[in-house]
Amino acid sequence: MSDTHQFDIAFLGQYTKDTIVNKSGTRVVNGGAYFYGSGASAALGLKVAAVTRLASEDFSSFQYLVERGVKVKSIPTRKSTCLQLLYPSDNPDDRILSVTSVAEPFEPEDVADIDAPVWSIGASIRGEVSLEVLRAIKAKGARIGLDAQGYVRIVRNGTLAYDTEWPEKAEVLSLVDVFKADVVEAELLTGTRDLHETARILARYGVPEFVLTHGDGVVVYAQEKFFEAPFTPKSLIGRSGRGDTCLASYLAARISMAPAEATLWAAALTSLKMEGIGPFSGTRKDIERALRERYGK
Repeated sequence: MSDTHQFDIAFLGQYTKDTIVNKSGTRVVNGGAYFYGSGASAALGLKVAAVTRLASEDFSSFQYLVERGVKVKSIPTRKSTCLQLLYPSDNPDDRILSVTSVAEPFEPEDVADIDAPVWSIGASIRGEVSLEVLRAIKAKGARIGLDAQGYVRIVRNGTLAYDTEWPEKAEVLSLVDVFKADVVEAELLTGTRDLHETARILARYGVPEFVLTHGDGVVVYAQEKFFEAPFTPKSLIGRSGRGDTCLASYLAARISMAPAEATLWAAALTSLKMEGIGPFSGTRKDIERALRERYGK
C-alpha cells in the first residue's frame, strides 16, 4: 500500500499462532484480534483493512481474509507471536496463556497509508501498540475501539500475566472511544466483577462507550445507558476469539446502528462465531436469522 487507502473500518494487531489445549485435545489455529475481528466485519459487507505483523512463513494464514474481501497489510517480522491457550475447565473465562515468541511492535508509519473512520486495536501483549501509534491513528480523526488485553497483559517467565497499573493508562484511555474488557480484566482494573460498576469507574477517564463480556453475554455502556444481550451458542468449539469478535462486530454495527441494536448484533454474531473454529464464516443473512430465532428481533 504505497498510497493512502480509504476503508470503513480498520484492524490493527499482530497475528498469533495459537496452540489451543482443552478437554477435546490439542490443535494449532491462526489467531489474533485482527484476524477474528476483520473476518467478522467483512460479513457486514464493509470495506475492511487489516494491518498485522508476522513471520513471512505465516503469510498464508490470512488468505481466508483476502478471500472475504479484506485488504491485509502484512509486515514481515523475524518471528510471529506464538501463544498457548489452555482451557482447564468448561468455563470459557478460565484459561491459562503462555508465550513462546513475540513479533516486533508496530510503528506509527505502519498505519500512515490507511484511512478509516473506525479503528479496532487488538494487541495481545503490552508494548505491541504504543501510545505513539494510537496518537497517529487519532490524528486521522478516527474513532478508536481498544481491547484491554493488549495493555494489561505482559510476559512473565514465558507466561502471560496481568499488570493493571500500566504507566500510560490515563493517556491511552483518553484516546479511546470504545473500551472492551472481559470480566477477568474488569475485576483486575476496577476491583469489582460488577460490569455496570466497572463501566462507571472507567468512564471517569473520559471513555464514552464500553463493551464488557462475560461467559453468558455482553454488557454495553453507551450514551450513559446500559444495554445487555446474552450469548446463545449451540456449542463452544470456537470459544477462542470470542472477545475479539464481540468488539469488532459492535464497532462495525455502530457505524450504522444505535447502541441497543449494535449490542444485539454483536451478541448474535459472536454466538454464531463460537459454534465454529476460526473467524466468523457466515453471512449477514445468518446473523439476521439468529436475531429472529434467538433474540426475537
